[in-house]
Amino acid sequence: MDAQSRGRAEGADPADQWVLNPQTGDYELRLDGAAPPPPPSVPRQRTPQAPGPRPGGPREREPGPRDRDGDPAPDGPRDTHRRGRRQPKRTGRRKALMWTGGVMGLVLVGGSAFAYYWYDRLYGNIDTVDIGDVGSAAVLGDGPANILVIGNDVRTGKGNEAYGNRDNVTGHADTTLLFHVAGDRSNATVVSIPRDLMTEIPDCETRQSDGSTKTIPSSEGTTRFNESYGVGGRDPGCTMRTVEELTGLDVDHFMMFDFNAVKTLSTAVGGVEVCLEKPLKDTDGGTNLDLPEGKSTIQGEEALSFLRNRHGLKNESDLDRIGMQQKFVASMLRRLKEDTLSSPSKMLDVADAATKSLTVDQGIGSPTKLLTLAKELGKIDLKNITLMTLPVIDNPAEPTPVTVVPDPVKAPQVFSMLQDDVSFTEVKKQQKKARDKQAALLNGPRAEASAVRVDVLNGGGPQGAAGETVAWLRNSEGVSRSANQGNAPAKAARTQLVYAPDQADQARKLADLMGLPAAAMKPSAEAGGDGPMTLTLGPDFKKAGVPVATPKKVDVPQSRADEKMCKG
Repeated sequence: MDAQSRGRAEGADPADQWVLNPQTGDYELRLDGAAPPPPPSVPRQRTPQAPGPRPGGPREREPGPRDRDGDPAPDGPRDTHRRGRRQPKRTGRRKALMWTGGVMGLVLVGGSAFAYYWYDRLYGNIDTVDIGDVGSAAVLGDGPANILVIGNDVRTGKGNEAYGNRDNVTGHADTTLLFHVAGDRSNATVVSIPRDLMTEIPDCETRQSDGSTKTIPSSEGTTRFNESYGVGGRDPGCTMRTVEELTGLDVDHFMMFDFNAVKTLSTAVGGVEVCLEKPLKDTDGGTNLDLPEGKSTIQGEEALSFLRNRHGLKNESDLDRIGMQQKFVASMLRRLKEDTLSSPSKMLDVADAATKSLTVDQGIGSPTKLLTLAKELGKIDLKNITLMTLPVIDNPAEPTPVTVVPDPVKAPQVFSMLQDDVSFTEVKKQQKKARDKQAALLNGPRAEASAVRVDVLNGGGPQGAAGETVAWLRNSEGVSRSANQGNAPAKAARTQLVYAPDQADQARKLADLMGLPAAAMKPSAEAGGDGPMTLTLGPDFKKAGVPVATPKKVDVPQSRADEKMCKG
């Protein structure tokens, strides 16, 4: 039965059908006005309930009512039998608290009728997209996680005419944040991807409304990153694939917000504090932005105008605007943690506002699943959340550059640190468990060099690197069964060795010879044990015989989520 009609009389408000039973103190669903049932024969107990599945896997529990996506129903009545005696219905005044970085602030629901009403309402707000085989079916598994936050620039909706309202247009990936969560949840890194970044968009298989699939062809050469969504029917899964190609990371989930999210969320939290070195006035297009020097608290239309503004910034560029957006995000995070999370009424407003403007993949497409995600993100101290922009340079192919390309030195370093789950903040326990697990891949027996079979491809190393490496392996290291396969189909973010589990001894030997770090090792069940391993040389590869190392830090502008825009 659809949750919109579950246990509900026609035309009735769901909250009106849950009635307090004075004999038990519990709320009960009654559709016919019947008198409250007699109290249970055993003393009433209150047992705390966990509001969602454990991170990394479902919570084992007794069978009970399920919601639309198969999760446990939020608070419906159910019978449980222990030692032959019926237990009283569990109520509990539970609080389910959720926040998810940047513009994400969700869900506080508390017991019985209130829980059912708000769960049903929030569920109805959330839109989901079937993105096929990209992403993860699990909310959060073990180890690091990557969540893509997409700001959609579609202009539909009241008040958005000032920004060039384009009705019936899907929009583009205007503001995109890659939210990397450390494996031990001690820190996170938020990387802004410029919309005018020139990059290759890969082939993308999309799901159609009739259940069929359609492949959207790749870009012809490089194109603006913001075209990874909306153009030619590309869905958020296409943006995820583009980021995976660009960074070498596996993206687990996406969360997409539109223009209205900024307006409603900034209002729901009671405004966001910003600080300006000089007055900012912009009345172009009717935005009516007029802020003084120093502190201001903005919300609604004023907040959106602030985030969209370029005038008065250093170069009036998208990169300058990204810096202001990052400061706004950090300020909103502080507001959520320091003020909003302690107020149930504010949190309900935030939950309602956020979910009305939210589209996600099916892996996190319910309040329960979003709650599980938020519980993990909520463990991170704001001082350990780093915000940065992907390092870029002006596009050398343009006489007068208007687009940018990844910095050939610093961008691969950032990607390498994210791939290795290295923190950009001084967190003493930097993902020790995750790093130890990866490092363990280098522990074990080694094959003889003559038994190592490997195909070598150049995915971004120096010109001719694959051929030179094969010659070095054969003539200097005794790896006679190595073969040059030329250029890789796509540029790699870093050097990587893919091998079948039963080739682990060969992989370790090759890692010893090549000086490959543990992070370059990628066992794969899809790799054929009877065939050769695949070594793809990335931009981090210098030459044969020179070890490939992961940087421990990179010199790029960074900020922390606990830093205030206004000092003092």
